[in-house]
Amino acid sequence: VDQPQVTVRKVPHEVADRLAQDGLHPLMARLMAARGVSDASELNADWTSLITPNRLSHIDQAAQALATAIETGKRLLIVADYDCDGATACAVGLRGLSGMGAKVNYLVPNRFETGYGLSPEVVALAVKHPEGKPDMIVTVDNGIASVDGVDAARDHGIDVIVTDHHLPGDQLPKALAIVNPNQPGCGFPSKNLAGVGVMFYVLMAVRATLRE
Repeated sequence: VDQPQVTVRKVPHEVADRLAQDGLHPLMARLMAARGVSDASELNADWTSLITPNRLSHIDQAAQALATAIETGKRLLIVADYDCDGATACAVGLRGLSGMGAKVNYLVPNRFETGYGLSPEVVALAVKHPEGKPDMIVTVDNGIASVDGVDAARDHGIDVIVTDHHLPGDQLPKALAIVNPNQPGCGFPSKNLAGVGVMFYVLMAVRATLRE
């Protein structure tokens, strides 16, 4: 059995001392400094400190498509991964979209039966969903590598919006929009944004679009 490896991070003590002087607990100051935080302002959790949604590539297209789907009563289906990121992204998406008036349901497939992400097998399950065939699929925490799955959905007349945070492959799926800070050309500065965070940003953009 392989033994787990422990990586010891170097702590820039001048930075840690400065963070502690700015009010962080000394232990938290060391932990944050070792992870690249150099100023206490980087830890500001106020709403005004959030990076603006429009720095995510394709988020305007995704927001416009979802806003139109909501206003025209189209049936939406969130396809989520089963882990904690996928589950929370699914819950945030369901609550947010339904709160804006969307007809939305969800599907969490078994990756051991249908493969990872939006596979053609998952699309087949979506088509036979108990609540009816969706007009649009929204992936959360998956989809950036689902080239065949997006093609299968399009063959069934289902539009797809991909929200994900994983690294892309050589080919991107032909979705209506792909919102992923790690896709080529995206200028969003936080490349460690989780899938639930991506979905949260999409909801903020949809809300703004509906208000406009």
